[in-house]
Amino acid sequence: MATKRIGILTAGGDAPGLNAAIRGFGKAAIGEHGWKLIGFRDGMRGLAENRYTELDGAALSGILTTGGTMLGTSRDKVHRMMVDGEARDMIPTIVENVEKDKLDALVCLGGGGTAKNARRLMDAGINVLHLPKTIDNDIVRTDTSFGFSTALEIATEAVDRLHSTAHSHHRIILTEIMGHRAGWLALGAGVAGGADVILLPEVPYSVEAIAEKIQRRRKQGSSFSVVAVAEGARSVKDAEELAHAQALVKDASSPELKAMAKKGVKALEASHRANTFTLAEQLEAATGLEARVTILGYVQRGGTPNAADRLLGTRLGVAGANAIADGKYGVMVADRGHDTALVPLKDVAGKVKYVPRDHEWIKAARAVGTALGD
Repeated sequence: MATKRIGILTAGGDAPGLNAAIRGFGKAAIGEHGWKLIGFRDGMRGLAENRYTELDGAALSGILTTGGTMLGTSRDKVHRMMVDGEARDMIPTIVENVEKDKLDALVCLGGGGTAKNARRLMDAGINVLHLPKTIDNDIVRTDTSFGFSTALEIATEAVDRLHSTAHSHHRIILTEIMGHRAGWLALGAGVAGGADVILLPEVPYSVEAIAEKIQRRRKQGSSFSVVAVAEGARSVKDAEELAHAQALVKDASSPELKAMAKKGVKALEASHRANTFTLAEQLEAATGLEARVTILGYVQRGGTPNAADRLLGTRLGVAGANAIADGKYGVMVADRGHDTALVPLKDVAGKVKYVPRDHEWIKAARAVGTALGD
C-alpha cells in the first residue's frame, strides 16, 4: 500500500496549544502510521499559493511548549480571498494544489471560520479533518478547544492583579476580555478572579443595574469594584438594535437587501466593541467613583501553553491521525471529557456555542453575589 501523504495548516487567530496539536498529529502520523507530512505556511493563503514545508520528527521536536504556530496563520476565506486587490474564489486552485501535491487528506487547525473553510473544501471533494482551536471556547459540539485554558489563566491573573489597584485607589476597574460573540472567557475569568460584575454578550446589561450593585457594595464598606467585560457585551438598547438588524437579514427579499442588512449587522457589532470606555464614563457619573479601563487584548492568546492545552492539543492531534487511518473525513475531532468524538463538519460550520442563561457557571456567579448587569 502506498504511503499516505497528509497536509496540515493552522488558520484564524493564533492560540496556545496549536504547536502541541501539530506535534501530536505529526508524531502519530509519522511515527505510528509511517505517513509523509507537509505543513502549509500561513493558513489557507499558503494552501492556495502552494507554499509548504516538509515536516519530519526533527521539525516537530521542541515545539510542544512554544506559543503561536510554527506554520504561521491567516484569516483568509477560501471562496473569497484577496488576490491582487480583488476577491477571488480560490477553491479550484486549492483543489489543483491538493492533487498536484498528491495529498490523501488535509488537516485544518482553527476556530469557527476555519470550520467553514474546511466545510467548503470538503464540499469540493477534498478529504478534510478539523481540529478545534480558539481561546473563546465557542465551537459547538466540543467540550472545549485548545487555547481556552491558557487564555483563561491569563485573564484570571489579570483580574486578580487589578483587584489591588482598584482597592488602593477606591476605583471601578473595567477589564475588557476577549469574547466577541460568546462570553465563556470573561465568565470563567470573572468567576475565578472574583470579579464583582461580569458582563457577557449573552446577557444584555443596564448601566443602572451595574451602578446599583456598585453602590450596594459601597454601603457594605467596599469602596471599589472590578468589572469583567467580554468585548462583545452589549447594553439592553444595543442588543435590541442588533436583534432588529439580524431580523432584517432574515426577512430580506433579495440578495442585494440581504447583503445590505448583513453590512448593518457587522457595523453594529463593530461599534459595540468600543463601548467599554463609554461604560466607564457612565459608571463614573452614576456612582461618583473613578473608573478606569484595562484592555487585555492579544496578551490573552500569546505565550507558553499551559499543561491542559498541551495535553488537549496532543490528544486531539493523535485522535485526528487515528481518524484518518480509519478513513474518517469531513469531521471535527471533538473533546469529550477524557475521550474524543468525531463530529460531522456540517454540524459545526457556521454555528456558535453561546453561554446558556442557565449554565452552571452563571448559577455559581449569581450564588456568590456576582452581578451580571441584568
